[in-house]
Amino acid sequence: MTPKQQKAHDYFYGGYNCAQSVFAAFHEEMGLDEDTALRLMVSVGGGVGGLREICGAFTGAAMALNMIQKDIRQADPDYKKQMYALVQAKAEAFKAQYGTYICRELLERNDITPSPVPAVRDAAYYEVRPCGKYVEACARLVEAELEKA
Repeated sequence: MTPKQQKAHDYFYGGYNCAQSVFAAFHEEMGLDEDTALRLMVSVGGGVGGLREICGAFTGAAMALNMIQKDIRQADPDYKKQMYALVQAKAEAFKAQYGTYICRELLERNDITPSPVPAVRDAAYYEVRPCGKYVEACARLVEAELEKA
């Protein structure tokens, strides 16, 4: 496991949601303090607010991919095209590995009935929940971009 995967893993198994875990693993590279990084991503865990849409770990990765850029140009259409293309490529890589990037589908593939309510984080949760491997994979997707710089 790479250092960033380990950091994301530790956040997740420490009780943080999937999006928080991936995003906060890169807080230093983004110039954010840990608390701010964790707070920013609370509402997008569980496929955004528990709606079970796009995987929260992937959402955290998409946000981190943007924030690790040194020259963010919010209104520049070329920058947006580049960022969208990068996120789409990472989404396809994730999908190629896991079959989907939709939270509810990822859970259902592991015989877990999706719920909009956050589950209690206890030993039983971590024993059956597949999300730890998605958190680690998404951290690696972001880390690969850092290595290119």
